[in-house]
Amino acid sequence: MDEKRTANGGERAGDDPGAVGRRVQRLRTKRGLTQRQLAEPAYTPAYISTLEAGRVRPSEAAVRHLADRLGVSYEELATGRPAHLATGLRLRLVEAQRTLATGAAEDAAGAYAGLLAEAVRHGLPDERAAAMLGLGHCALETGDLPAAREHFEAAEKLLADAPLPRRAPAVRGRAVAHLLAGELRYACYLLESAIDELNASGLQDPGALLLLYTAAIAPYMDMGAHARAAQAGELALALAPQVSDPELVAGLHRSVARTLIAAGRTAEADASLARAAEIYQQLQIRTELAHCRWMRGYVHAQDGDLAGAETELRAARDMLASKRAALYTSQVEVELADVLRRRGKTTEARELLHRLLGELHPDRGSVHAGGAHRLLGLIHEEAGELDSAEEHYVTALALLERAGAAGDLADICRLLGDLLRRVGRTEAAMDAYRTGLGHRASPGSTTLGPAPVRPPTA
Repeated sequence: MDEKRTANGGERAGDDPGAVGRRVQRLRTKRGLTQRQLAEPAYTPAYISTLEAGRVRPSEAAVRHLADRLGVSYEELATGRPAHLATGLRLRLVEAQRTLATGAAEDAAGAYAGLLAEAVRHGLPDERAAAMLGLGHCALETGDLPAAREHFEAAEKLLADAPLPRRAPAVRGRAVAHLLAGELRYACYLLESAIDELNASGLQDPGALLLLYTAAIAPYMDMGAHARAAQAGELALALAPQVSDPELVAGLHRSVARTLIAAGRTAEADASLARAAEIYQQLQIRTELAHCRWMRGYVHAQDGDLAGAETELRAARDMLASKRAALYTSQVEVELADVLRRRGKTTEARELLHRLLGELHPDRGSVHAGGAHRLLGLIHEEAGELDSAEEHYVTALALLERAGAAGDLADICRLLGDLLRRVGRTEAAMDAYRTGLGHRASPGSTTLGPAPVRPPTA
């Protein structure tokens, strides 16, 4: 039992042996211990002297022995961080998450930024990654998509050596940021790559897979790949019994509702949204609850209940506006404008859409910007203002083509073709129809590669 014990191999504690030695000397002196009293029975006074002088790097066993004799935790002696620091920081991260769920994203972002600075200062990589994820979600709500991507990418880099299930939330966040920017194919690529890696590697984590499959449904639907969206929904539903996180299960019900709407199963979609809304209400997650009301408004509109649709969409808009979730608020207002137009409230719809076009642009909600131009085209066409209608249809086509939103593209090409044929421009009309048919020939197959690997069966 001498100093040779610490010269053997094994994991070493701390990056700076001098720092550990200085902490040992400070704590030993504070407690009135001699080097012999601290060392025995496992080590020698000479070893303690060498350690305090910074001439040896202590092993993990040595640090644990010394921490026990000095009355501190291993982490505190090895890193200089108080034992309660990481725990306290994690609790405050939960508080910031609650602020984001119930309050304004800017307030939550301020809390996350302060926690990030603390995590960096104290060298806590896991807490730093969690703060980065939180900042990414705040940026999504405020509509700052470049910042959201940066935060999610930074979180993923911090977790580069961690198993993929731990990186899945950052991957999902990046994909959502690209989806909202209109980069549908890249969003699918990110999610499908992660799904393939999880399934092929045998890293069976139902929660991570559920998160990724659920996130893939929206870009699939926007691209017109309805069969693939339905398959992702089925696989996610099969994983649900293995997942205990209620927020993940609520997200599943909300996303699957979209595939049910597309299949014309509106009653089932409404029931699925009601289940999701109930969970979000219990968890007090206001943004997601607003999304449920948004989608229920769409369901009512599909069923012809325009008064019910307007009520739900206005409620969703007000909830999101109260959280200052600017981009999501604008997207809901596009849906609301469509309902207002169909209810004969044309002037209100037109004013709303013109205001929205100042907030939506190609890099920030291109699919919904295309939808706004489509609606303005319809309003102008119904008013006999055909030149203005054509201008809006052409702008919508360019936005939707850039995003790869196949289903919406086919619709706008049909509207533009009908308008051009109506004014006698037959060749131009045929070109518009051909463009739409080209995108609808095989939904999803021209923009997506092979489907992700299915989860291995037991």
